[in-house]
Amino acid sequence: MRIGFIGDVVGKPGRDMINSHLKRLKNEFCIDIVIANTENASHGFGVSAKNAAELFKNGIDVMSGGNHTWDRGEIVECMKTMPILRPYNLPDIVPGRGSMVCDINGAKLGVINLMGHFTMPICDNPFLKVQEAVKSLKEQGAEAVFIDFHAESTSEKTALFAMLKGEISAIVGTHTHIGTDDLTIDNGTLFLCDIGLTGCRDGVIGVDKEAPIKRFLTGLNYPFEIPKQCKKIFQMVVFDVDGRVCMDAFKIKIYDENEREITKARHE
Repeated sequence: MRIGFIGDVVGKPGRDMINSHLKRLKNEFCIDIVIANTENASHGFGVSAKNAAELFKNGIDVMSGGNHTWDRGEIVECMKTMPILRPYNLPDIVPGRGSMVCDINGAKLGVINLMGHFTMPICDNPFLKVQEAVKSLKEQGAEAVFIDFHAESTSEKTALFAMLKGEISAIVGTHTHIGTDDLTIDNGTLFLCDIGLTGCRDGVIGVDKEAPIKRFLTGLNYPFEIPKQCKKIFQMVVFDVDGRVCMDAFKIKIYDENEREITKARHE
């Protein structure tokens, strides 16, 4: 099976890039399923029911989240009818689910949404909970398992990869909005520390630069705004899985409407 994953979709610029490019890319590269982290899709904070429906219509098949999942209360109702995940390692009393099994042409793909500890809201130990999640998905017949690890710390992400490589198919990090250049396949497991945002590329982490600069200068909490006009980027990692093993992978970047870069994964 061929899987696509898109990291933090930030605001209308990010949604516009999805709407402009995703369906065409799915057809061009014969992608079977696209998973996307959409916790910033509605003006940078959460995803509304309207925007979730829009993104599903334009090619996303499964949505994941993180620390901004609950910024819009309507998401709770959306989770009852839409394939939207929240971090698996949140307390059990929290609404929603943190993993699911997707049937793709007779093969089963397990998807886990996980959240790190460093700078994040209260959650259970991701290193312990993920073992429970992987075991459960495999018991449900999923040979291939993908994890969106929504975490600030590169060491958390790298350590999780070191713990799970050879057991699952892929781990891709989200949350920092800054893409890393470590796309690697080792022992049949794909790893990318952070895929980077889809949205405005000429501000600071997808928002207008003025508020972040003022925060750093003063320590005061200036509100973030999504620019109405900006230079945009679309980022997606695409990987092929045979059984549990990731066979190959590449990352697609599209700048604005035309310029495209494709980077292949390194095989260790």
